[in-house]
Amino acid sequence: MKKWIVILLHCLIVVPAFSQDATLRKKDRKRDVLLQTNYGDIIIRLSDSTPLHRDNFLKLVKSHYYDSVLFHRVIKNFMIQAGDPESKHANPGVPLGNGGPGYTIPAEFRQSLFHKRGAIAAARMGDAVNPKKESHGSQFYIVQGRIFTDAGLDSVETYRLKRKIPEAEREVYKTIGGAPHLDQNYTVFGEVLKGFDVVDSIASVSTSMGRDSDRPLQDVRIIKVKLIKRHKYFK
Repeated sequence: MKKWIVILLHCLIVVPAFSQDATLRKKDRKRDVLLQTNYGDIIIRLSDSTPLHRDNFLKLVKSHYYDSVLFHRVIKNFMIQAGDPESKHANPGVPLGNGGPGYTIPAEFRQSLFHKRGAIAAARMGDAVNPKKESHGSQFYIVQGRIFTDAGLDSVETYRLKRKIPEAEREVYKTIGGAPHLDQNYTVFGEVLKGFDVVDSIASVSTSMGRDSDRPLQDVRIIKVKLIKRHKYFK
């Protein structure tokens, strides 16, 4: 099965183009995003450092693109993934991950944005068919991750990243946790502000297991996504 996921893939699935008919207003970029799921609410803040991804996500939210989609791929201690429109009415047990709006977004890697616990990032096709590491137009994942030791991070540096992890990031991965092997390979464009317990609950559900699916056995659905006013108690 060829899917948009956060591992290497083999080919591009051609799907009908999606028309983004929602118009962004200046104040939309200063709002947070509320994901209402059947497991609880998650509040996300998008990054102004990744304007292409930010604006694309906002337009999809305003056009109700994400309403009723499933978290179709879940891996405990790694991430939860959603954004496939084909998941809205999918029958139980059907592998998902092929659907999308029919376009990609140029990568926006930023050193300040990395795969700490709670990071929201874009899925993409693998390097073999996507050497520019462009992002999928709608599929995203939220990092649950795990806590690393210095030895574990040394291993990631040597065998996965082929570079040093900045000391400040190492401290985050040793205390909060995350998925450092994805850094600067998948675009991080926001983070969870509230609802980490919901992310943990979703990440713990039973799934079909295996690289070609990892779909929850019982549907985990995003009921509605909407823009909300930013609250002063969130930085």
